[in-house]
Amino acid sequence: MRLGRGILGHAAAALSRLLEFSLPADETLSRYFRSHPELGRQERGFIAESAFAVLRRRRSLAAATGSSSPDSLVAAAAIKVLGLSARSLEGLVEPGLAERIRAFSLAATPAAVRADLPDWLWEMLIADYGEAEAERIVPALLNPAPLDLRVNLARTSREDARARLAADGIEAHATPYSPAGLRVMGKPAINRLALFRDGLIEVQDEGSQLLAWVLGPRRGEMVGDYCAGAGGKTLAAAMLMRGTGRVYAMDPSARRLAALRPRAARAGVTNVHVIALSGDNDQRAKRLAGKLDRVLVDAPCSGFGTLRRNPDLKWRHTEQAVTQLAQKQRAILRAASRLVKPGGRLVYATCSILKAENEAVADDFAASSPEFESVSCDALLGEQRIPLQAGARMRLWPHLHGTDGFFASAFVRRVP
Repeated sequence: MRLGRGILGHAAAALSRLLEFSLPADETLSRYFRSHPELGRQERGFIAESAFAVLRRRRSLAAATGSSSPDSLVAAAAIKVLGLSARSLEGLVEPGLAERIRAFSLAATPAAVRADLPDWLWEMLIADYGEAEAERIVPALLNPAPLDLRVNLARTSREDARARLAADGIEAHATPYSPAGLRVMGKPAINRLALFRDGLIEVQDEGSQLLAWVLGPRRGEMVGDYCAGAGGKTLAAAMLMRGTGRVYAMDPSARRLAALRPRAARAGVTNVHVIALSGDNDQRAKRLAGKLDRVLVDAPCSGFGTLRRNPDLKWRHTEQAVTQLAQKQRAILRAASRLVKPGGRLVYATCSILKAENEAVADDFAASSPEFESVSCDALLGEQRIPLQAGARMRLWPHLHGTDGFFASAFVRRVP
C-alpha cells in the first residue's frame, strides 16, 4: 500500500478518537471504520496497526516527536514501530519530522518513558517486583498478543479441531499448558469458520483457560462463576463438566450476561443458569449460600495483565482507581465465599499484574476468613497433569508463559 496524506489523515483522525478514551479501543476503531466504508482492507490495516502502536508506545513516540499531536504520533509509529522509512513520509509530514523521528534514541529518557507507562504505574511495578524484574516484565506487554482458541473438548478433540483449521488453511499449534488450547498463526477471521459457528472453538487466552482447571469442576457438581461477564470461563467450566450438574453464571451486568446465551447455545451447553445480580446481597444468590461445590471469582480489575490486547487500559486507569478496585475486589470475594459449601473450592482470580489487586486481596481474605484454608494452585494443576509451575498462588506472565498476565489464589472451605 502506498502511503498518502489521505491515509495518514484517517490514521490521525482515528487515533484522536481513541485518545478520548470514551469507549474501549477496539469498539472505537470499529465505529470509525463503519463511518468510513470507502477504506479498503489494507488501509484499515494500516490505521489499526498505527493507532494501536501509539496506544502501546505513546510516551516513547511522543518523546521521539516532541509532540503529542495525533498526526505526529502516527508518523512516529509508522517509522519506529511499523518499520517504514523516513523517506516514505517525506512530503507527507512537516519538513524534518521524519528524519528527527528516525534519529531519536530513548537512551537518555526516564525509565517510565522507555517502559511506555504512566509514572505511577511504573513506580508501582518497581515497588512490587524491583526495577530489574520490572524491566523484564514490561517489554512483553508492549507486543501484540497471539490468537488463542479453546477447543470445546465436550464435543471434539484438540487434534480434530487443529486438522479442520489446517483444512481451512489456518496453521495452529497446541498451547503448552492448557489441554484445550490452540495458538493460531496470524489473525484469521475465526468467527467466519464453520468450526466456530458449530460451537467447537472459542477465542480465549490460554491463561484464562487455565482458570477452569484451577477451579476443577467435576461432573454433576453445582458451580458458580460469580463475575461471569460474557461467560468465557462459564463455558470452559461447563465443558469440563460434560453437560452435567449446574453452572450459575452471575454478574451485575445483565447486558454482558445476555451475550452468554447465544454462546452457550452455539456450544451446545444447556446446564448454565444466568443470574443478573442486584448487588452483593442478591436474594437469588443468597438461596445458594453454602450449597456450591466450586465458585470462581474472576474479579473486576485494572486488566493490566491484558495490555498486549488492551493497551488503552494503562492510560484509562489511575492509581486511585486501583485502590478503589481493590476495595471492590475484597467485597466481591467475601460475598462470593458465602456460596461455597464445606469442603468446596473458592478461586479468586484477576487479569492484573499488581500485588494490590492480587496478593494483598488474597492475604486479607485469608486473614479474615478462618473458615477457609489456602490450597496450592500448582498442586491442583499437577493433579490434572498440567505441566505448569506457576506458584502456590498461580502467577502467569507474558514474558515467561506466553499468556496474558493472570493471578489465581485457591481456597477450600473447612469441614466443621
